[in-house]
Amino acid sequence: MKRILYYFKNYKLKSILAPLFKMLEASFELLVPLVMAAIIDKGINKGDKPYIYKMGLLLVALGIIGLVCSITAQYFSAKVAMSIGKELRYDLFKHIETLSYTEIDEIGTSTLVTRMTSDINQVQTGINMFLRLFMRSPFIVFGATIMAFTVDARAALVFLITLPVLFVIVFGIMLISIPLYKKVQQKLDTVTLKTRENLSGVRVIRAFNQEKHEMSEFNDVTKELTRRQILVGRINSFLNPLTYVVINLSIAALIWKGGVRVEGGFIMQGSVYALVNYMSQILIELVKLANLIIIETKTVACAKRINDVFDTKSSRIYKESFDNKADKNAPKVQFIDAGLTYKHAKEPSIEGLNLTVNKGETIGIIGGTGSGKSSLVNLIPRFYDCTEGRILIDGIDVKDYPKDELTNKIGVVPQKAVLFSGTIEDNLKWGKPDATKEEMDLALDIAQAKAFVDEKDGGVLFKLNRGAKNLSGGQKQRLTIARALVKKPEILILDDSSSALDYATDSALRMAIKEKIKDTTVFVVSQRATSIMFADKIVVLDDGKVVGLGKHEELLSSCDVYKEIYYSQNKEEVAS
Repeated sequence: MKRILYYFKNYKLKSILAPLFKMLEASFELLVPLVMAAIIDKGINKGDKPYIYKMGLLLVALGIIGLVCSITAQYFSAKVAMSIGKELRYDLFKHIETLSYTEIDEIGTSTLVTRMTSDINQVQTGINMFLRLFMRSPFIVFGATIMAFTVDARAALVFLITLPVLFVIVFGIMLISIPLYKKVQQKLDTVTLKTRENLSGVRVIRAFNQEKHEMSEFNDVTKELTRRQILVGRINSFLNPLTYVVINLSIAALIWKGGVRVEGGFIMQGSVYALVNYMSQILIELVKLANLIIIETKTVACAKRINDVFDTKSSRIYKESFDNKADKNAPKVQFIDAGLTYKHAKEPSIEGLNLTVNKGETIGIIGGTGSGKSSLVNLIPRFYDCTEGRILIDGIDVKDYPKDELTNKIGVVPQKAVLFSGTIEDNLKWGKPDATKEEMDLALDIAQAKAFVDEKDGGVLFKLNRGAKNLSGGQKQRLTIARALVKKPEILILDDSSSALDYATDSALRMAIKEKIKDTTVFVVSQRATSIMFADKIVVLDDGKVVGLGKHEELLSSCDVYKEIYYSQNKEEVAS
């Protein structure tokens, strides 16, 4: 909770005014039983109508003032809660953006979504309710007890017996509920994950006629969530009945004791009414306090989950300044005994990689599924860091580059073509915010996207919907390639980014890259041998190790893995 409290520093005044106005409202509420007692004892008993009217107006005034104080308090508490929620959500999103692929993989996307939405909403609710009720409810509980003693000390002894019993009930149930609420939120993560998988994979589910299977699995996880929620609900459901029983027994005791005191001539009937009214106020406020504690229990559990994300530090640490000078004679990229073992993995994905790449060279990377192709290129922009060995760019270790310096050198086109809602121009400018029309046109031309973009209504101003569903798979891939090319990177990584392109377009793309961006060093990851056969060097991977390195003709004669891949895709050459 310390991290949440930190956000209150910008809202100190509002955070004080909200409970202060609630306390003022509570103070006026505590005066109501005394006014009613006076009306009964001095007005009704004596038949003094002017006095009854006068005190009735006082009740109305107390009600109006209390209402104004209540509305003011709710305004300030809501303002603080919403503002802190906004800042917390922004800071959490900002922190998540700093995490490497390693931490995001470990935490899980669905969990991060839940913590960004459900958990922060619960924290907002908790702050709002805390400012409104946390001081008001105890103030009325203790205030009503004190006021009861001013009415009649002996009858008020019932309050001293009642309060400890109520506190044991309330806080006992709270201590049992806190760990259970944490488990409920964990199960909510599972439901979010299942929902996300089903919504994103709905086409696959329908293609394989697996709707019933997925509904059954979703039913199981929601049943488990419901079971845990019911368990917590059952425990908390004891709260109100137990408090009502204790309070009602206390009211009965008060009426009996008050009747004895009235009969003895020590107090009047109005005082008994005031005592019962104060006990009722305690009942109402304890019910509110109990519900508040339930809300705050959830809030604490959610705040801890949010804090766990903040406490997750990125394994990528960037240098703040850059004093090194690039060595013009050094290779553009150099892998030196580089290796990568994913967190919690037993075997390395990349092992003992030594590779020298010169400026302007095109490097093809090929291998079977799971051989480590994407893992290799992900090491260059530091999506993952080497767990052994190192990687140099222009003779400098990638870990010595500031973030901006490193990312400006590299253009990445990932396996999955991801475009964002907005215009084509908006997406292209992710690569270079100040890109000119000429630069965008050149990038589109090289990526073989110029023709279809010009045909769209508005050209580069054509609006993409969510996920760019109004484009084909090949069109999306070509736009992601253009986005990487706009900033004219020194190193271009194409991670199986032409899989949706036909052979003619793929060939034209490779030729355009070779002819129009000659100084750019290109890494091409592909399942197709034809896409990388004209590369200056071809790296053949098998189970994370380099089993072949050279040109196409060399590998056909010296590398069995490459030969098998190539001829399995070009059977006509085997036949001839």
